[in-house]
Amino acid sequence: MSVFGDPDVVPLWFGESDMVTPDFIREAAASGLGAGETFYTWQRGLPELRAALSAYTERLYNIKCPVDRISATTGGMQAILLVCQLLLDPGDNVLIVSPIWPNITSAVKLVHGQPRYVALDRTPAGGWKLDLQRLFDAVDERTRAIFINSPGNPTGWTMSAEEQQAVLDFARKRGLWIMADEVYARLTYGQRPDGRQVAPSFLEIAGPDDPLIVLNSFSKPWAMTGWRIGWLTHPAALGDQFAKLVQINTSGLPAFLQRGAVAALEKGDAFIAEMIERCRAGRELVFQRLSGLPRITVSRPEAAFYAFFSVEGVSDTLAFCKKLAKEYKVGLAPGEAFGPGGQGNIRLCFASSTERVSLGLDRIEAAVKTL
Repeated sequence: MSVFGDPDVVPLWFGESDMVTPDFIREAAASGLGAGETFYTWQRGLPELRAALSAYTERLYNIKCPVDRISATTGGMQAILLVCQLLLDPGDNVLIVSPIWPNITSAVKLVHGQPRYVALDRTPAGGWKLDLQRLFDAVDERTRAIFINSPGNPTGWTMSAEEQQAVLDFARKRGLWIMADEVYARLTYGQRPDGRQVAPSFLEIAGPDDPLIVLNSFSKPWAMTGWRIGWLTHPAALGDQFAKLVQINTSGLPAFLQRGAVAALEKGDAFIAEMIERCRAGRELVFQRLSGLPRITVSRPEAAFYAFFSVEGVSDTLAFCKKLAKEYKVGLAPGEAFGPGGQGNIRLCFASSTERVSLGLDRIEAAVKTL
């Protein structure tokens, strides 16, 4: 049997919580299904969903975000692919800040574009930082967009508002698009002076017609990974083009599932707060346990729900993760999967219960002691 189907493996490799989607979201979807909402529907999402997304964005960031700037998608992954289909011609390239979840690489290649990477630097404290000048210098005549995932998977690195402004100014000057993946925006561990718990967003500094497309998803904050619902925030002029792309790709989201998404937006803040505290406890547990082991370098991430750590003497993290899964029954993700800057590191998702995370850490510790 593959280790992926082994029930004895503690699964800390997937980017999801072990929490089931909360009742009020599931009940809203079930109500829509019971009401017979099983027909073709709006390509860019139900009017009620887009209105709820508009209100949510305005409330979260204290900005104006009219409905015509919102398009619903079949998950964050389709959001990435739709933008690549819209922006890229064969041979165009996208600058990607890495380490990064590899789906953006696959999407760029699928439309015959070229992914190019600018890796984050490791700080002396074990955190991460971006060399903006190196990013800007990597642009050439075929660069069409800059892809930035902040807060980042797998590092938890979070771009500051000042860095976002510098990138936006550069993009305006050079005629480039910014693809801002902000899926983990709510899963941050600090608060703003006004009490809001959300990472800086390009939406807060950009105008409505700036070359910016923000990609988002319901998967992480509301424990809805299996629902496959995401959304794009874009200049209003792109709305019709995204509608056509959705029609070609999927013909839109199931209407009854969108009822659950509306409930998440309107009633889900308490659940997000619970999710953040669950992840905060996991983050602290992982940091305390791993930082106490010899040969391991780890830091507390600023956001998201991953520890991205290295083990002295382990260069082939794919082989090491295979060994952990087969011999020690704990599943982690190898850093090689995340592109330049990921090599030599290992990703652990701590969004699960402290009991599950603790059991996984016991097994990691046992493995490291044998090295």
